[in-house]
Amino acid sequence: MPAAPRRRPPSRTVILDRALELLPLFRLSDSSEDAAVSFTTDDGGRWRVLPAPGERIPGTFDQDVFVELLRRFHEAEQPADGALTFTLHAFLRSMGRRVDGRTYEQLRGALGRLERTVLESEGGWFDAKTGKPGHTRFALLSSVAIDRRRSTDRDQLALFPALASNEPGDARVVLATQVRANLLAGFSTTLNAPRYFELTSPVARRLYRLLEAVGLQTGTPWTVPLERLAELLPLAQRYPSHLQRVLQPAHEMLLAAEIVKDARFLQDGRAWSAVYGR
Repeated sequence: MPAAPRRRPPSRTVILDRALELLPLFRLSDSSEDAAVSFTTDDGGRWRVLPAPGERIPGTFDQDVFVELLRRFHEAEQPADGALTFTLHAFLRSMGRRVDGRTYEQLRGALGRLERTVLESEGGWFDAKTGKPGHTRFALLSSVAIDRRRSTDRDQLALFPALASNEPGDARVVLATQVRANLLAGFSTTLNAPRYFELTSPVARRLYRLLEAVGLQTGTPWTVPLERLAELLPLAQRYPSHLQRVLQPAHEMLLAAEIVKDARFLQDGRAWSAVYGR
């Protein structure tokens, strides 16, 4: 009897759009705040994250969902149509999340926000295809479809009393053409998926993403004013003392995970900066 084909282990690598990673997108709290995120780049470009009417800006859970989507996109060898299919159950398990009625609802909500939240660039987001900052509007997901009536899962519904009768299901999502074009052009950055998901702080996870996008090199520290770092992450806090209280636990996680060898604050007169090094 021929041996059954061995299942390929899940990809440990996440390939992300470097241009997107260098801009603020996900709020690092899951508050109900629905105000747009606005950011001005160093060369004067404008970037805005606009929630759908009545919805909030994508938050911490949405950040993790997007990273997992890009991990799967890389694992699927970047399909030309940008489409990914998966079960909600398997997706949550891949993220290391508990699978229950609450997390099913969180995942459905996150996918919807990633489809409905508008990203607007006026010379703020770099378009690798043209080689210059682009003027465009797009959403991270161009389409989301969830089939909530998987007949093969109906027998499992009794295990989850909090679930509606039409859960769980299959999802099919399509990644934005703008993001796919940058990935295809090689304007990307790489994360280690297990290392990312092992970080328990959303701030630490975002810092990991940002430091990889900046291209932090061994022996060449990156020094960034705290106020600017707060805009890049983004964080709602603005006073240096408040920012340090939020950032310090994330610094400790990055150091413990050996993502950085140096993470500290630097004061110059009344100005404060953060310093990161490898």
